[in-house]
Amino acid sequence: MKRKSINRGRVDWSGENPGIYLKQGPDVETYSALALFFRVVLSPYGRGSAAIVLGAPDTAKGWPDVPNFIMTDNQRMMRWIVEGWVAKMPTFVGKAGLAAMSWLDCDSVTKRPSDLQTRYSETLRGSGVTLEMIWENIGPPIPVEVTKENSATKAHEMYSVFLEAKRAQIVINGAPLPGQIVDRQFFGRTMSTAFLAFSETWVTPLEDV
Repeated sequence: MKRKSINRGRVDWSGENPGIYLKQGPDVETYSALALFFRVVLSPYGRGSAAIVLGAPDTAKGWPDVPNFIMTDNQRMMRWIVEGWVAKMPTFVGKAGLAAMSWLDCDSVTKRPSDLQTRYSETLRGSGVTLEMIWENIGPPIPVEVTKENSATKAHEMYSVFLEAKRAQIVINGAPLPGQIVDRQFFGRTMSTAFLAFSETWVTPLEDV
């Protein structure tokens, strides 16, 4: 099929969406901690930033009982994204912690990109919580195009630029969550479970608009 310069589908949201997924060991089946950061520059509900942390993904409790929470400066936008996207991602599907997580207000977000090879971080503060997501030893950018059939939602196309990190941490109030990043299959190639995702855009195809 000939590629077209202009996609006539509907852009649902666009921005940045890096993540860190940790396990207690490479041979362990389930993740011990999941974290996603969002810097949304375009959506039907405006712009905003957020981070989802599930430090106990299979536990139906929120913060402060367990480290399951979302911090955001745009709750309406993020409730829409959690329902329409995050809850459908294979890593998050059916996780009790996602439904039970606490919703916290975010007062500030600080990005420290350095040279985008050695270290990158996002720090969110608010509601008595300081969250740091840290990526280190970062690889080259990889352009990604995902068809509707292969996307997490099975309803959208996704375009993004991914960068793999070889080390990563999720730090809450100065204490790192236990676990380590591992390798996983990512659209036919082996990549770590720590990644930066820039220019991520989700599109409803023309035939579904």
